[in-house]
Amino acid sequence: MDAASRPAVVIDNGTGYTKIGFAGNVEPSFVIPSVVAVNESFLNQSEGRNMGNYIAQYNAGIMADLDFFIGEEAVSQSRASGIYNLSYPIQHSQVTNWDTMEKFWQQCIYNYLSCDPEDHYFLLTESPITSPEDRECMGEIMFETFNVPGLYIALQPVLALSAGCSTPKPQMTGVVVDIGDGATHVVPVVDGYIIGSSIKSFPISGSDITQFVLQLLRERGELIPPEDSFEIAGKVKEMYCYNSSSIVKEYNKYDKKPEKYIKQWTGVKPMTGVPFSFDIGYERFLGPEVFFHPEICVDDFRTPLPDVIDMCVQSAPIDTRRGLYKFYLGDQPCSKVSRKDCKRI
Repeated sequence: MDAASRPAVVIDNGTGYTKIGFAGNVEPSFVIPSVVAVNESFLNQSEGRNMGNYIAQYNAGIMADLDFFIGEEAVSQSRASGIYNLSYPIQHSQVTNWDTMEKFWQQCIYNYLSCDPEDHYFLLTESPITSPEDRECMGEIMFETFNVPGLYIALQPVLALSAGCSTPKPQMTGVVVDIGDGATHVVPVVDGYIIGSSIKSFPISGSDITQFVLQLLRERGELIPPEDSFEIAGKVKEMYCYNSSSIVKEYNKYDKKPEKYIKQWTGVKPMTGVPFSFDIGYERFLGPEVFFHPEICVDDFRTPLPDVIDMCVQSAPIDTRRGLYKFYLGDQPCSKVSRKDCKRI
């Protein structure tokens, strides 16, 4: 069987998480954190030896290249042992360490998907602001290291727009608000092509919301294990946070019926095994509120996300604006976006 008769491998690289699987599946086979734990003790040992002992240095480098973990396993190994250092190859949707990224892809292909890269075509994703040099490095690694027979690098907003259309022949025109863990971009897509000059960036991303939720919990005096605080705040955000139509109404609801709206989180401290619990209150709706009032989180930026979306569409060519507005809000101008509309979207 040749590569054309086998399903293509899909790797969606994100700042926080990477989704990997095969084309044709309804959902990814694995969703893992984009992190690598590298054992640098071999390199440290070789540095302390005589510089003339090249064989020892060479062997230490090989062992360091082989002894690493990715994803949840990397996080657990880093906590259990002090010899593993965590490395995040993707920062703010851009690859910053290609050697670590190559190790990450290696484990994704051989360990998680258990496939031979020479037998499958590959589909990789990239950010709309990725430079041609980074795209060239991505192709170089795939063709020269993994010897893939074919590679397609797709833009994440275009794939998101295609996946969001329910018609057999989707109208590939619309505005994509790509909120990732490390970066947020508002991207106009017309007939499947991105208008690069109209892309707008928003300085708040998923990790900022997580940090803000954690800050609210700490200010209320909730006792959260410090070693797991950011991870717990992320789960609170994903499980309990929602967008409200009015902050005042939400405050009144919580004050009148706290037993109905205030949730409780229970867990066990990983270091001591002692159980703990804390209440989840106003942060349920105050977390997403940062998108409408960014000055809460960022001092030098005060433009809410709906206004950034409107600026994005207005900067696009005039003959494309109707299609962009239509897909986003059904012919309703983005300057009139309400909280209810954004919640519906």
